[in-house]
Order: sequence, then structure tokens, then C-alpha cells
Amino acid sequence: MARVLIVEDEPNMRKTVAAHLRQDGHLLVEAATIREGLAALDGDDFDVVLSDQRLGDGEGTQILEAARQLDASLAVVMLTAHGSVELAVETMRKGAFDFLTKPFLAANLKAVIQRAARHTQLNRENDVLRTTVGRLEGGSEIRGHSPAMQRLREMIGRVGATDTTVLITGETGTGKELAARAIHRMSRRAERPLISVNCAAFTETLLESELFGHERGAFTGADRVRQGLFEAAHEGTLFLDEAGELSAAAQAKLLRVLAEGRITRVGSTTARKVDVRVIAATHRNLLRDVEEGRFRQDLYYRLAIVPIAVPPLRERAEDIPEIAEFLLQQIAGELKIARKRLHTDALQQLMTYAFPGNVRELRNLLERACILTNGPEILWVDLPEAETGAPMGEMKMPLAAGGALPEELPLRATLASWERSILEQMLARTNGSKVEAARRLSLSKSDLSYKLSKYGLMSTAASSKI
Repeated sequence: MARVLIVEDEPNMRKTVAAHLRQDGHLLVEAATIREGLAALDGDDFDVVLSDQRLGDGEGTQILEAARQLDASLAVVMLTAHGSVELAVETMRKGAFDFLTKPFLAANLKAVIQRAARHTQLNRENDVLRTTVGRLEGGSEIRGHSPAMQRLREMIGRVGATDTTVLITGETGTGKELAARAIHRMSRRAERPLISVNCAAFTETLLESELFGHERGAFTGADRVRQGLFEAAHEGTLFLDEAGELSAAAQAKLLRVLAEGRITRVGSTTARKVDVRVIAATHRNLLRDVEEGRFRQDLYYRLAIVPIAVPPLRERAEDIPEIAEFLLQQIAGELKIARKRLHTDALQQLMTYAFPGNVRELRNLLERACILTNGPEILWVDLPEAETGAPMGEMKMPLAAGGALPEELPLRATLASWERSILEQMLARTNGSKVEAARRLSLSKSDLSYKLSKYGLMSTAASSKI
């Protein structure tokens, strides 16, 4: 079913065309003149425009040009009683999807309109996907086989085959969007679009327009009718990332969509039916937000029909080797460099780190290491410092502090971490003077230079000669 604008000045022909298209369930708007056709285009959106080539008040190419200007994805089919190769070439050159020569068979008309509607739909989906693909993070599947991830996969498998609304919770960087994509791939909507939007990335007005669309003149800058993401995701899935950031007005509209399956564009009073599965995600504690009045209780229970929690990386450290290997392969392909491998000590350091930024932080650390490392192997000293400024995997000196040794202790990595920390602190105390630092550490000038170079601290030291 498509929304079709018919612009035809012959009443009998217009009636005949409309009758054929209604048999296929299309929604039709009819216009007898160019002026009426332009007014219809200006006030509504269509999937196909079918226009006669010659009309009483001008040429049908005016309709074609106006339609293309308003919406480049909109397919326009031209009707003509004067078919010729030259006319076909000229019409197609101006952007027409196809043309029909009168008289035509009903079957041909229906087939052309069906193909035109599909063409418009695919163009619109591609436009939306191009704007959202940059927000998609990580690989094409969830990595890790820890008990926590096995439970997550089982939950995704159970909910994927249904149309149930899902609320995915988890810290930033855990892979909530990957979980949403996995749910979509396992659903009956897998062949339809999965559209993602970060609710925290827009102002209140712009987010409502992004989700529900707007009418011309709804607000400053709204110079044309715009389809929202709910309409673009029709028969597919809409992923609302950071849904906890929705404004009160957007929450009310979202609740109506979930309850009634209808959306209302900004600036309109007309409700439009949509068939969309909603998957929401947030790093916030929405139950606490409900208690404190920041989030609607009725919306929370609509979203959290099936709650799914994605575990943080620190709770599944045994997955880090598998994830790191996958990320290193991915990074090598993106940077077009030889694939690097992790030294055992470097991997052990990664497995002892808390990763407050989760998988996203792990990827950033590995990408920087791949860029900065000269050799084929990433050593522990090649791992960039965490955002807190503390070296990766830095540990206290258990013996010097009088405590007992831990059950496991990566000796080389621990000693190297202490040595680097000492060098950094001494350079800080001597205001970057390598000469003074070497004296206080009882090192030769060449030994200190070697160690500074080894740990990448040459830039920390002052330019004084040693």
C-alpha cells in the first residue's frame, strides 16, 4: 500500500487510473491541474506521483521538478499520449522513475506503481540508514562466552522471535546497541530496517521532529513536510538509545505510539498508523527516575516488558582475550595496517583493569596502541594510560607496604609499572630535569635516557642535555 498523487486533467482517465490503483489498496489523492498538484505536494507526503505530461495549465514536468525538489527520494511516473524516445529520454533525464504511454494495460500501470513505491521506500530507508550508520558501534555480533554473556544470548534468543518491547540497560560502552541489533536480526522484521537514534543528541524540539516528523511551518526552519523515524521504520525496528533523556512531551508521545500504534507529526493534529517494534536502551536507573518524577511510570512499564541487562566488562574479564583479538583484527582492517598481537603481559594487564568505559574503552586503547606501536607485538608499555592518568594495570607494592603477596602477580609487568611510576614522579620533582633525575636515582645518563625512551617519557623530560 502506497500514498499516490494522481495529477490528470481528463476526468475519465483520472477515474480509471484511480479505480485500478484502489484495487491494490493504495491511498489516493487526485488533482486536475498543476496548481492543485503542487498544493497537494506542498501539504502532504507521497510515495509515488503519477502525472500526465500535458495538462490544461502547463507541462507535467513542473510537477516532476517540484516533487524532486521537495523530496529527492520520491518516485515520479509520467503519463503521455505522445510517447516517443526523445520524450522518454527527456523525462528520465529530469529525474522521472518511469513513464507510461496511453493507452496502457491495467496490469502495466499496477506494476509500475508497485515498483515506484518500492523505489521510494528503499531510497528513504537508505537516507535514514546513512545518517545512523555512524552511530553504530562495534562488530556485527556479541563477543564473549562467559556465563554472563551466555545468559545474555539466551535472553536475546527468547525475546528476538517476539514483537515485545525491550528495555536494555547497562553502563556506557557495554554494547547495548549490539544487543538491540542481535534482537532485530532474530525477529520476523529482520528484512526490514533497524533505525537507531540517540535521544541525548538532540534538543527537545528537534528530537520530537526526528522521531515523529513535522509539518511545514511547525517551527522556525520547518520549510517542508518531513517524515519521522517512526514512519521510516514502518514494519521494522526503532532503537531508542539513551531513552532516559526523553523530555516529558516526548515521553507522552512515545507512550501513545506504544499504546495505540499511532504517531502525530509536530504541528499536525492527524494521527498516522505505524507498525514499529521499539527497543529502548539507557545507562540510567529508570526506576529511580520514576520515583523522583523524572520519568513516567506508565511509560517505564511499557518499555520494560522484557528488561535485559548487559554486564560491564569488569564482570566478565575472561571475555577480554576473545574481544581483544576480534578488535585487533577489526582495527587492522580499518587502519589498513598489519594485524598486531598482544604480548602475554599486556593481555594480563588488560584483564586486571576495571575498564570504566567498558568495550568502547578497550577498543580505543587498542586502536591507539596499534597506531603508536612500531613492532608487530603490543607490549604492556605500549598500552596508553587510562583516562584517570594512572598507568594501565598499575599495582601497589605489596612487599614494600608490608602486605602479603596476592595469589597471582605478573612480575615483569608489575616491576615495569613501578619503574615507570618512579621515573614519572622523579621527573615531576625535578621539573623535568634529566640531569638531576639521573643523579637522584643513581643512574648513569645513558641508562636514564634508555629507560625514558623505553617507557615513552622523553617528552615529559626537559630539554636539558645529559
